[in-house]
Amino acid sequence: MTLATQPTAVSPYQSYVYAYPHKTAYRRLPDRPALTTLWEREPKDALSLYLHVPFCEVRCGFCNLFTRIGAPDGLTTAYLDALERQATTVHAALGDTAGDVRFVTAAFGGGTPTFLTATELERLCDIAEHRMGADLSAVPLSVEASPATATADRLTVLADRGTTRLSLGVQSFVDTEARAAVRPQRRSDVEAALGRVRDADIPVLNIDLIYGIDGQTDATWLHSLNAALAWHPEELYLYPLYVRPLTGLDRRHPGPDPAWDEQRLRLYRLGRDHLLAHGYVQHSMRMFRRADAPPQGADDYACQTDGMIGLGCGARSYTADLHYSFDYAVDMHEIRAIIDDYVSRPAADFAHAEYGRRMTPDEARRRHLLQSLLQTEGLTVADYRSRFGSDPADDFGPELSRFADRGWLAEDGDPQLLRLTAEGVAHSDAIGPELFSPAVRAAMAAYERK
Repeated sequence: MTLATQPTAVSPYQSYVYAYPHKTAYRRLPDRPALTTLWEREPKDALSLYLHVPFCEVRCGFCNLFTRIGAPDGLTTAYLDALERQATTVHAALGDTAGDVRFVTAAFGGGTPTFLTATELERLCDIAEHRMGADLSAVPLSVEASPATATADRLTVLADRGTTRLSLGVQSFVDTEARAAVRPQRRSDVEAALGRVRDADIPVLNIDLIYGIDGQTDATWLHSLNAALAWHPEELYLYPLYVRPLTGLDRRHPGPDPAWDEQRLRLYRLGRDHLLAHGYVQHSMRMFRRADAPPQGADDYACQTDGMIGLGCGARSYTADLHYSFDYAVDMHEIRAIIDDYVSRPAADFAHAEYGRRMTPDEARRRHLLQSLLQTEGLTVADYRSRFGSDPADDFGPELSRFADRGWLAEDGDPQLLRLTAEGVAHSDAIGPELFSPAVRAAMAAYERK
């Protein structure tokens, strides 16, 4: 069944689940808390830094990220100016008078950070280092790129400034599938970009691939997997195609279909087994790493860790008590307005949190269980108990019982470890929403009705 003929139906598999709560649950914070207050009691010796670049050369049909197509003359410069003002203000708010602020991991995402020119990428690195105090040559640095923007001069800058991981959004090595996903590219250009990445000697190459594209078959899926494996990437991420509101594909096709869910699950299992047979280790539903790949730091650039500092109008920051960001949108007109507002802000505006969600003890428990359970190593009950003073079975008994009844929880004789079975991992994007709180569900639903 193709996307064009699928009937509208309710499906438990509608979006990726890896961050909780989602930004659609954030709301304007009427008290606009000062960052100095938010961070004064937070540990600051092992922070993560994320810089967001909200520009792409094209908007893929499946994309609902906070990004705009292209940039009028002067906009990227104005954006970097605002990013520098924000970085200066945020670093001051952290109160690094005793040199106790330390970053242990960094990432540039988007959007497409390599939309910036080589000179602008130099400035982006300078902001991270000179304004925030992150030593990019000493910590894992992950950068996202597209084949069209992974040019030799940009890659040279990134390699010279300490990039340890380059993630290339390929999605498919079949040209017709790329077009079906509204990602116009030719395989020859993709292969050339991969060659440039390898020439740059960045230690970890990640290739993103998508399954569930209209017209994709088992054979074409294996074709893309083998084409990727020919480059011996240290990592591969396999993403299911979801048609989400306000995206290009959403305007073309009706909603999700259980038969399509089965097709995606079949392709997922095929891809999983193929990578496992080729020496990759599965770390989550999406993430596969070559067994001999160099490590990238604690929990590898995970976006779920407390102590996250996000800079840029689409970035999130996490303290133990509050997750915050700027306003969020998917509609292109609204995104442009938010970016225009961001670049016009004076430095003082960046000293406060404006949109976010308070993390109650219950939400913190849900987040910890979700982010741990969706990793293949699972959740250590003793770690949960030491953090929250209770057992996950007492806090989430009904949910865990449902997962066990479906065969999604492993029963391997270790009562101190909660771990998904292989099929449980396959259903991660259905498991995640079952752990959302009623309040977060209601907030997300209200946002989607806007």
